[in-house]
Amino acid sequence: MFSMDIELQRTLGEVAREARERLGLTQAQVAHKVGLVPGVYGRIERGDMTPSVPSLRRICLVLGISSDALLNLKPTQVAGRGDEAPSNKNLSPELRRVVHQLLSWSPKRLKVLSTVLTVIATVED
Repeated sequence: MFSMDIELQRTLGEVAREARERLGLTQAQVAHKVGLVPGVYGRIERGDMTPSVPSLRRICLVLGISSDALLNLKPTQVAGRGDEAPSNKNLSPELRRVVHQLLSWSPKRLKVLSTVLTVIATVED
């Protein structure tokens, strides 16, 4: 294996671990959400293996990070699509966890939550 591939595996694993820890998730929780056996996901985080492209995509979705971040690509190395969601890296850990959870909610559940939040926002402290 090329040293560049080994470095990529190591970096991908580190970035995935950091994102998982920021979300307060265990390896087993992420593995379950991604559809991998926990031992396989653990090998990815340790830098012992590279995930398949479909698994890489699911890891990005579950961890709420871009594939560019996982692959250690700088913005100058890739062309932007223009329709990308804004980064949530400036959000507090608590707010990132909430956003992560909301990403999996149905539109109906989101509408109910929006209504509740609108009512709460009108209540004076």
